[in-house]
Amino acid sequence: MVNTGRVGILLPQPLLRGRRRPRVALVGHQRTGKSSLFLAASSAVPQHRLLRHGDACDECVVDIGLEQISLVDLPAVESLQSPGSRDIQLLQYLLWGARWPAVEAYEDDLPAESFAAPDVLIQVVDATALQRDLELSLELCLLGKPLLIALNRVDEARRKGVYVNSRALSEQLGVPVWSTVAHMGIGVTDLFAAALEAARVPASPPVRTPGPHLAAALEPLRSLLAQSAVAQSLRVPLPFLCVQLAASNEYFLHELASHLPQLLPQVVAARAAAARRLPRPLPEELHADRHHQAAILFENVSRFGGAAAAGRWQRLLDGVFLHPRWGLLGSTLVFALVLLVVFEISGTIDAWTAAPLVEWAQQWRPTSTPAVVAWAVVDGLIGLVAIVVPYMLPLVLLLVALEEAGIMHRVAFVVDRGFHRIGLHGGVAAPFLVGLGCNVPAISMVAATSSGRERLVATLLLAFVPCSARSAIILAMGGKYLGGFGVFAIFALTFIVLTVLGSLLARRYANVAVGLVQEIPPYALPRWRPLLARTWERCSDIVTIVTPLLVLGSILLALLDHFGADEWINLALSPVTRWWLGLPALLGVPILFGVLRKELSLLMIHQALGTIEIVPLLDEVQIATFLVFITFYIPCVSTFALMLRTIGIRQAGFSIALSVATALSIAGAVRLLLEGWRALWG
Repeated sequence: MVNTGRVGILLPQPLLRGRRRPRVALVGHQRTGKSSLFLAASSAVPQHRLLRHGDACDECVVDIGLEQISLVDLPAVESLQSPGSRDIQLLQYLLWGARWPAVEAYEDDLPAESFAAPDVLIQVVDATALQRDLELSLELCLLGKPLLIALNRVDEARRKGVYVNSRALSEQLGVPVWSTVAHMGIGVTDLFAAALEAARVPASPPVRTPGPHLAAALEPLRSLLAQSAVAQSLRVPLPFLCVQLAASNEYFLHELASHLPQLLPQVVAARAAAARRLPRPLPEELHADRHHQAAILFENVSRFGGAAAAGRWQRLLDGVFLHPRWGLLGSTLVFALVLLVVFEISGTIDAWTAAPLVEWAQQWRPTSTPAVVAWAVVDGLIGLVAIVVPYMLPLVLLLVALEEAGIMHRVAFVVDRGFHRIGLHGGVAAPFLVGLGCNVPAISMVAATSSGRERLVATLLLAFVPCSARSAIILAMGGKYLGGFGVFAIFALTFIVLTVLGSLLARRYANVAVGLVQEIPPYALPRWRPLLARTWERCSDIVTIVTPLLVLGSILLALLDHFGADEWINLALSPVTRWWLGLPALLGVPILFGVLRKELSLLMIHQALGTIEIVPLLDEVQIATFLVFITFYIPCVSTFALMLRTIGIRQAGFSIALSVATALSIAGAVRLLLEGWRALWG
């Protein structure tokens, strides 16, 4: 127990992470949902390992609370009793990994890479074809490794009127059984938590005794293989080795001949004696016995009936929010709701709250330095109101309510694969949605809900998500002077840049990519007290971090304007504004000090140009160039302040350099492209 002064926190012992993390292998037949289960937890960049004969497996590190596992998605297996060449190499991995016994001295085809054997096996079972998969379960029990059963596709089985009692199956098979719907993420968290416990306290699954006639026939062979020399040479569990040699497995016969040639004739004789005591060939007897046991298990744990009525509305909602295809529709509805809040409700609240305050402050014309400082303090506080009241509070309250209801977890699971393409998990979907309103609470949410690489990459990318202030500038200027197509092109360019940067950042930090299990909680009605408490928790940083910086930045800007430093700033920035971007030098100040509050850029442009109608002074190419630059340029000072706290000064500085370089390169490219288009086609 770790003592924190007031609260004692019980930590599992030993803590399984880092070098202690167990290797958990997913095994199963084809089309059982094994790969879907892997994708539900894998990182954006899983490691690809080569086996043999061209086969490969995927592996990634997965965080489960404070602990970790190495999750391996193995190729599909047909049978372990009569294995083909590909099943043999899978069996070698399950038994030994790359640490083969002395048999490797006789092998020409060694593993391509070094890796350890799995500590825990998870067999993914199709609930709609349970009897077939139970035969493989009985074979896996013979390996002597901790085994869990993921009873997958229980939703499809219920629709077909098949009900599997997972508790009864666990009791009769002697291994933990967890019901899952892998492609919806249901039951995945509990499954991997159980895998951790199985690794912490390993226990071999019980071996089911074959029928009396078969057990009596195989007893001489079993006694012969129980010698210590066999176990030391082959390192194969006795029950499994006995079945393999009884079935005349050529691989194990060859290994026995290579290591213990003096024992091979006795094994062959014992096998022949067993075959003579049975009415059918020994491999057929083994298969029939295993098939019979699987059938008895299936009958004892399954029943047939009509479709379930209980929980019908929950399954209907899951069909909307968690289905691999239809779930995107549910996610789109959530995105549409957030956009409605950003551009309609928040705009209305802004018109009622911040807009009157801004209008009142503009009537104040201070002339003395103390009055200028006082006006700047008031203006900074008005900027705080403009961020918090219209955008931050409604958006965070909405997203927290969706989280409390269990909807955002489902949205995160559905969009997880899409976020993998930019090196993230679906768990950052909510912060990205909040970022459409304001980047400040979005980064605060990332800091509260993620860590490590996930937090770093998400924070870096959130700087490029167009907040409501940047969107307002694009919609105001672009909508008026570039038309709907121009506005759409800028937002589409933003999406492309986010995707490309995400892919590049994923490669940059690929060595620390960790998978994450997306928890799917039950649906629930939000409760006001925890809802308000979590909303305040997400927004509290605005008071302690953002407010002082807004006020100080406002004072600095006001003093520079008061003492006439605008001309010097415009002159210093003219290589960027005039030469690279092709803009008037007067726009240097709006570009530089737009970092205080992005919405100030639009007002400062009109002030710098001295007119509301900017078209006579700026053409369409210059307007498009300016809007692209502002879209990717350094986010506001409030966002930068939270970056310092969330990812540190080094990575925050890298974010500033990345945004400046991206803004300059893309805006310059857009300018050259549009000027070339105008020169060629007018």
